[in-house]
Amino acid sequence: MLDSIYKDQKSHCDKAIEALKKDFGTLRTGKVNINILDHITVDYYGSQTPLNQVATVLATDAVTITITPWEKPMLKTIESAIAAANIGVNPNNDGEAVKLFFPPMTVEQRQENAKKAKAMGEKAKISIRNIRKDANDEVKKLEKDKAISEDDAKKGYDEVQKITDNYSAKIDDAVKAKEAELLKV
Repeated sequence: MLDSIYKDQKSHCDKAIEALKKDFGTLRTGKVNINILDHITVDYYGSQTPLNQVATVLATDAVTITITPWEKPMLKTIESAIAAANIGVNPNNDGEAVKLFFPPMTVEQRQENAKKAKAMGEKAKISIRNIRKDANDEVKKLEKDKAISEDDAKKGYDEVQKITDNYSAKIDDAVKAKEAELLKV
């Protein structure tokens, strides 16, 4: 019974770390990453559609992203959606594609992104702590229902805490690595 609680806890913690890594993808490092556009949606025949589902999005070099729509009339819509998203660059429409030219990052921008990475890490840790609370509640319920002994419950709480500490350390390592990547010039 306790093993299934541990397994669920680890599964949920793995998902929290995956979400953190996905969040990290939206932060700009020294070279551009197309993930910076992941949250942008465009009006496509009346419904909000992710940008990568109406156009080809490519990082053509370290400072340029090219967005080529599959339908020419979408150029203006894509251009205005990117402008509204306020990602720090102005879209350039050349009649064929929308190009985004990212200037080199300043030290202040790098430090600001490092702060964002820390905040994302803290959000992931909160998620891990909530998962711990749920696991502890399940152990408590088993103990209350007399499905496990008091000693087994104590061992269960200890194991849940070990799993939580392990995943918190993984988050700390991921944040440190991302900060080092962000601050490297």
